[in-house]
Amino acid sequence: MAKAVSKKKVAELESSFYTDAKHYARQIWLAGLGTYAKVGHEGSEYFKELVKSGESVEKKGRELVTTQIDAANDSVKGRLHGVKAKLNLDRIEEAFDVRVAAALNRIGIPSRRDVAALSAKLDSLSEALERVARTQ
Repeated sequence: MAKAVSKKKVAELESSFYTDAKHYARQIWLAGLGTYAKVGHEGSEYFKELVKSGESVEKKGRELVTTQIDAANDSVKGRLHGVKAKLNLDRIEEAFDVRVAAALNRIGIPSRRDVAALSAKLDSLSEALERVARTQ
């Protein structure tokens, strides 16, 4: 048979449990107060360190972004310069072609269009002559 636990032993166990619980609760309370006191004392210093670290990271980030933006702008400027130069070169070439064609036309040298038109007329006249020759 199971032995019955005496009321005295149960009371001692309960008392021991409550004493231990009070002891641990007090330790937790004191740890919380200690944390609060330490944060109050060292918290402002820690906050200042965090601000300095944040400023440093922000500065590095801005430098990185500025470097990348400058590189992108330089690349775009280079491409635009190339496009502008090509456009200017095309305009110069076109103006040169117009002036050369005008000069050649003034001295009596026909243009490509003139030669093509004459060639087309010659072809039509050749066809007409062949038809006349076949009918005779």
